[in-house]
Amino acid sequence: MTTIDLATAPTAAERTWTTPDVFWPALSAATARLDPAFGVLHLPALRHNTHDMLRRAAGKPIRVASKSVRVRSVLDAVLALPGYAGVLAYTLPEALWLAEGDSGHAPIEDVVVGYPTADRAAIARLAASPELASRVTLMVDSVAHLDLIDAVVPPAERETIRLCLELDSSWDAPVLGHIGVYRSPLHSVETVRAVAEAITRRPGFALVGMMGYEAQIAGQGDNPPGRPAWAATLRWMQKNSREELIARRGEAVAAVRALTGPRRRRRSRCRWCDGPTSARRRCSAAAGSRPARPAPTASRSSSGRPGCPWSTARWRGRCRRRSPAPPPPSCASATGSGCGTRSRASSAST
Repeated sequence: MTTIDLATAPTAAERTWTTPDVFWPALSAATARLDPAFGVLHLPALRHNTHDMLRRAAGKPIRVASKSVRVRSVLDAVLALPGYAGVLAYTLPEALWLAEGDSGHAPIEDVVVGYPTADRAAIARLAASPELASRVTLMVDSVAHLDLIDAVVPPAERETIRLCLELDSSWDAPVLGHIGVYRSPLHSVETVRAVAEAITRRPGFALVGMMGYEAQIAGQGDNPPGRPAWAATLRWMQKNSREELIARRGEAVAAVRALTGPRRRRRSRCRWCDGPTSARRRCSAAAGSRPARPAPTASRSSSGRPGCPWSTARWRGRCRRRSPAPPPPSCASATGSGCGTRSRASSAST
């Protein structure tokens, strides 16, 4: 499989799409021997778009929508660039496929499903896997979605399911009425707070993010050719919608954060066997074969804490091994960073 390299922006000579009478004949010639249907990806144009998006984002992480990018190798190549983080998937089965990985593709560790799901088989697969449950986030906009998940797999028999609330980002204009798409019933701060409270009260769920799509702004061009009056109307609508949404979204986020509190970093790897772990899974090494905690010695580490045979700070796995002594027997896969490594928990964008 050919590796797609997007590290550099295209040169001026590669920007042939700016000259249509050169660009389209070249694509036609390149595909002349192929039978349709097929798709064509112009690599210089892809490199231009990925770097232009980073410039526009100005440091804000970009989540890639797999609904629009249907080639796995392209997703991998885009996510390899600094500034891109995670995928917004089309369906839960697709999200599980992306998060599992295979022989040719590494797992994508932050996948948010863009729409609520009623796929019972896929929910059961997600709930049974510590790895998938830590990588995939489901979209919800009602308590009925929680009831469905609980009906498929009860909380006591599954991994914790990560959830993202969808905020309705359409605009209820004073005179024109509803403007935008009907994606979620959660429009007001009160409705968002009510569902968030239900999530935090119920076991087996973790509310990790909030999403909104302002289609009347992002999906609507504001300068249609030959229609200046309509263009002015669109810009007026988008300006007022943007101002209303910024205020309402901020209040909704504050209401949810007041319920969930600051997010804590989660341990995703076992300190003893370096395997994936969760609240329900405990490895045999941790249960029986791990060594007893060493008694403090007279020596002190650079942090001023008592030393131990395997670390210079606390026994709880936040330190780096500096002593020449070997690691615990059950940590055969641990490296020089010590067996208490932690990885950053990914979350859905808010």
